[in-house]
Amino acid sequence: MQSEVRVIQDERQEWTFALDHQSPMTQEQARDWLDAQFVALGSEPLRPTGKLLLADKVLVVARDAGATKLNDTAWGTDFARAASAALARPVVSIDLRAMTVSY
Repeated sequence: MQSEVRVIQDERQEWTFALDHQSPMTQEQARDWLDAQFVALGSEPLRPTGKLLLADKVLVVARDAGATKLNDTAWGTDFARAASAALARPVVSIDLRAMTVSY
């Protein structure tokens, strides 16, 4: 089965991380990794209530990481592994233009 995470920033900038040959993270490891990145990047919840859904956290971390982090192969692969494991989906598409996550 194909496993990949795709991040679309705009019509010119897109990243695809193939995960078929990567060791998977557990959901707990993935959540911990995303939590640490959320704090390290100084991210803020999307919703004014402060409620942060897991898909929102994946979206915000991708947005705040920007091209610099996503172009870093090691960081990008870890992000993709965490996103896939946290959301429990083998294929994840993150569209930063529309601020959506789809499976």
